Amino acid sequence: MADKPELRAFTVNQYGKGADRTTRWTEIGAAWRTQNGNLRIQLEAVPVNGQIILLPPKTDDKDDAASQQAELREP
Repeated sequence: MADKPELRAFTVNQYGKGADRTTRWTEIGAAWRTQNGNLRIQLEAVPVNGQIILLPPKTDDKDDAASQQAELREP
């Protein structure tokens, strides 16, 4: 297992309606690739909504979790 995680784990919650709608991204853990190719996930919290989004680590200041909001699709 590598020291740095391969993926970061987030939960995303949306609040409000219409123009007042706000999205909150909360980092809750990380994931590492195991020797056999599986993922080992370590969570610091479990989201009430049951949804966890795994994203690659930041590569620069512009690449943060909030920039991923456009890719979030409601089930």
